[in-house]
Amino acid sequence: MNRKQVYADIEATLGVLPGFLKALPDTTLELEWQLMKRSQMEEGPIPNKFRELIGVAMSAVTKCRYCAYYHTEMAKLNGATEAEIEDAIHFAKSSAGWSAYINGMQTDFEQFKREVQTACKHVRQLAHAA
Repeated sequence: MNRKQVYADIEATLGVLPGFLKALPDTTLELEWQLMKRSQMEEGPIPNKFRELIGVAMSAVTKCRYCAYYHTEMAKLNGATEAEIEDAIHFAKSSAGWSAYINGMQTDFEQFKREVQTACKHVRQLAHAA
């Protein structure tokens, strides 16, 4: 597709032609738009609501205000509640904090893996016993 055709597809899909997409060069415009549609808008193995909640969490950690705004609005559009959005952000905060601590303390990775496997096995056994 040429630029005009890609722009028409974007406007038909979004109802607007965002400036950040206009800024893309001819060589990558169509490719980036197709990738954006496929990875962020079309249904996939992970339902869109949950993909967007992942986006909310990632943007909170990366501190990208553009991504935070976009993924929060897309999460709402896909049915996420304020409580789910807050939970995704809280989970991201917790994960990022533990990542910083464990990496900073240089915790033994092989020991960590063994302990995670032990914990998973224990939880599975509890679930089967219930």
